[in-house]
Amino acid sequence: MVKLINFKWQQLILSLGCLLMIIACQSLYPTTNPDAKPLKVATDPTFVPFEIQTASGNLEGFDIDLMNAIAKVAGFAVHFESLPFDGTISTLQAKRVDAAISGITITAERLKTIAFSRPYFKAGLAIAVREDNQNIKDFNSLKGKKIAVQIGSTGADFAKTIPNAKISTFNSGPEFFQDLLNGNVDAVISDAFATLYAIKNGKLKGIRVVADLLTKEYYGIAMPKNSPHLNAINKGIATLLSNGNYKQIYQKWFDAKPPQLPDS
Repeated sequence: MVKLINFKWQQLILSLGCLLMIIACQSLYPTTNPDAKPLKVATDPTFVPFEIQTASGNLEGFDIDLMNAIAKVAGFAVHFESLPFDGTISTLQAKRVDAAISGITITAERLKTIAFSRPYFKAGLAIAVREDNQNIKDFNSLKGKKIAVQIGSTGADFAKTIPNAKISTFNSGPEFFQDLLNGNVDAVISDAFATLYAIKNGKLKGIRVVADLLTKEYYGIAMPKNSPHLNAINKGIATLLSNGNYKQIYQKWFDAKPPQLPDS
């Protein structure tokens, strides 16, 4: 009789254990599909300090930390895939990845073909020149100058508004900054935070940022139209903003208090 009771208790415990495992597996993802796969997230690992590829091949940076934190609170896994920035939009349109995070500015033009999460970063464009350049001081002084930009960026779009500017396009920041140092171009138009970070950390010697920000922009996590992951990612961002984790990540990379972000 005692053995029979023990056996029944063992069966009950085993059944409860199996049930808990099933519940845990189902809560791994923000959907009710227990077979859901990790999100494939594209990123361009040349956009320091948002995306950085270490010597060992690992990814780190503000965007990487943020995406991992979103995944943790939203309940899904992430698989990062390196991708050149100028191929991001077309890759999302083809749905070869589930999302992309790489300092991608939310614009009306991009919203025609892809979707964005709520804004997660307030940014802007800045003018960078060689330290000995005293001629370029603001937007007006860029007229007729040689300007370097990254292909597919908002900096490239902005450069088109400069009268008579001669525009050179590059795949990544290190390339156009080297062209600036070599004297092949007069100025670079790029993300202010990334440029200032690189200068502060000694990665860009002989370069300075001039004048105020040329634009005010917001970065969002990009997804294909009608993405089933949009709601979970937005909730994840909201949670990080409210529980203080966003502030910790921001201070880690920029040593400053983050600005207020709009809901949309």
